[in-house]
Amino acid sequence: MSSVSNPAPSARLVGFLLVLPALAVIVGLFLMPLAISVIGAFRTPDGWGLANFTKSADLYSIDVLYTVGVIGLSTLLIGLLSIAIGGYLTLGENPRAVALLRWLYRWPLFIPFIVVGQMMRTFLAKNGLMNNVLVAAGLMAPLDTVSFLDWRGIVISFVWKQTPLVALLVAGAMASLDRGTIEAARNLGAGRLRILVEIVVPQVMPTLLVGLTLSFVTMMSVLSVPLMVASQSPTVITADIAFRINAYADYGVANALGVISLVITGGVAWFYLRHTMRERL
Repeated sequence: MSSVSNPAPSARLVGFLLVLPALAVIVGLFLMPLAISVIGAFRTPDGWGLANFTKSADLYSIDVLYTVGVIGLSTLLIGLLSIAIGGYLTLGENPRAVALLRWLYRWPLFIPFIVVGQMMRTFLAKNGLMNNVLVAAGLMAPLDTVSFLDWRGIVISFVWKQTPLVALLVAGAMASLDRGTIEAARNLGAGRLRILVEIVVPQVMPTLLVGLTLSFVTMMSVLSVPLMVASQSPTVITADIAFRINAYADYGVANALGVISLVITGGVAWFYLRHTMRERL
């Protein structure tokens, strides 16, 4: 019994060696750069202080609010579309439409963000594919076309790219629900929308929050889409970080902006953890 409960030192060493490569990757590629960035944010030419954060607030406070607004709106739309897709896959009554949607909505999962940025740049431009199709269909005059290469283009790009991930999680959670409650609600005369909002969504809310939290953190770290779709001012924090490094080699302000973005994502993670713990208690 003692040999089972207390592994031999050789077995412990083998287990540690098996975990060591993954641990080294986490420490070398995540923890060390994070520590260096946080330390660099408080390091100034005159010593230690908050000068980098003060300069970041003076130069990029509007960009910080812009980032929170754009990504917050994208997260909200991703949640609504994911609920709609998952709800139709679960409650839809047209087998062909359900099969087509199940096959179609996943494709953006396999497309990198840099490709998404290039696609949306040619799709949403004033003379892009979207406006050309509308003009050819007679729904818009050529002089009425406008470019969506601004904050709207960033939102469209993020929503198109991240909705399949959240919808996949939400649809899986909805498919695992007890069908008895859904059928009982139908027998009592509840419509599909009411069943979705009042019965299905509350039960899959933890899964939805996981997907939205992952999407928010992912979108906060994307650089290619903002640079390719909407490079004008105001812009998102990631573009400001790249600008400070490439234009001025100002790693102090860049690190401070990184810490600010970390605080924002940490706040979202805290909200998710608080909600999860409240549900469990």
